[in-house]
Amino acid sequence: MKSYKNNTLVKMVLCALFASLCCVATMIIQIPTPTGGFLNLGDAIVILSAFMLGPVYGAIASGLGSALADIFAGYAQYAPATFVIKALMALCVCLALRLAKNIIEKKPGLSILFTAMGGVFAEIIMIAGYLLFEAVILGYGAGAFASVPANSMQGMAGIVAGTLLTEIMRKAKIKEKFIN
Repeated sequence: MKSYKNNTLVKMVLCALFASLCCVATMIIQIPTPTGGFLNLGDAIVILSAFMLGPVYGAIASGLGSALADIFAGYAQYAPATFVIKALMALCVCLALRLAKNIIEKKPGLSILFTAMGGVFAEIIMIAGYLLFEAVILGYGAGAFASVPANSMQGMAGIVAGTLLTEIMRKAKIKEKFIN
């Protein structure tokens, strides 16, 4: 297979693909929560897109795909916050992986640990972001804390699935075949 390193068009196409994957992963499995939200596997794609696409395209794909899922699922009031929160999550994962790059190169077996750690920090951003949004912008006040358990469960599922998907892609060297 031909390598397309540093090709902006390829990165844009992959960004659109990951935005679509994020939207679909968010919408396919929807388990309603008492607070009016839902659990989904979109965060797994947020983690994977951060690894595959890097900070700029990963953040765009994650934010756009997740925000579109909110709009399509009837939660349009969450879309602006979701865009920002999911983009910040992808940036967090990218930062963790970049900070650990030298360690991972010396000990590749540690990549799963650093991916999971990036996912944990990203999910903290998600939980805090939605808590703040619901408490202040939507006016739920202290009632916004009711969403923390469901968001925590979603976060755990996202960390596990996203870390596993990322490790599969890393071992298969898929990223190297398309982008650097």
